This record gives sequence, structure tokens and C-alpha cells, in this order.
Amino acid sequence: MNLKTRILSCLVLICVFAASAQLAVTVLPVKITGQKAVVPLVLKNNFTNAIQSARAVCFLLDDQGKMIGQSTKWVIGQNKTGLAPKGETTFNFVITSPQPFTTTNLTAKVSFSRMILDNGKQADVRQEVNVTTAMK
Repeated sequence: MNLKTRILSCLVLICVFAASAQLAVTVLPVKITGQKAVVPLVLKNNFTNAIQSARAVCFLLDDQGKMIGQSTKWVIGQNKTGLAPKGETTFNFVITSPQPFTTTNLTAKVSFSRMILDNGKQADVRQEVNVTTAMK
């Protein structure tokens, strides 16, 4: 094998390993009920270890991109059970407003700030969490 083929093979293996070794998060469309916005998340643990806890922040944005609300919660663990390897769960961010929302065209941006694996090791959320947004 030439050097170019070896490098390409290594990159493919690294990509396959990185894609399977992470927390995959799908942000579903925002649901509005009166003065509450609910942002459903689907979380899938692709690690070989359980995830003990994970903390995330959800920013609610209007159609102009202006932040109109936020919430920070433990989406896995803390007062709930952890997430087993290959396990999947859902979490609903609830963001309230003092007045009814003036638009229904809201989007959510979710970012993780902390994740602890079952062995007590803190994972690098920038490398190990993959957040995608589902289509409306």
C-alpha cells in the first residue's frame, strides 16, 4: 500500500470510531403552548460506557435570530438515572415567557457544557457531543 492509501485508511477508521463514540442529540421542532415553549431532545448514547450525567443549555431564538429565552438543565443524570451504552432517551426543555410568544416561528440552539461518564471521567463535550436539528 502506498502512503496516500494508508493515510486515507487511517482517516476512515478514525472517522468511524469518532462517529460511534459520542452522544448523538437531535433537537426536534419547538412546540408552543400559550406562554410555554417546549423543545424536545432525543439523546442516544454511542459510548461503550454509560453516561452518568450531562448538562445542556437551550437558547430559544425568534425568526430574526434574537434570543427570547433560555434554560439550563441536567438532561441526563443528577436527579434521574444515567443513560446506558447504546441507550436512547428523550428530554423536554420547557422555556416560559411572562407574555404569550408573538411568533410561532421559533428555533432552538442547544449546547452542552458538561458530561460525566459512568467511570467518573469527564468527557470533552466539544469532541464527544453531536447536536443536529430535525427538519420542521
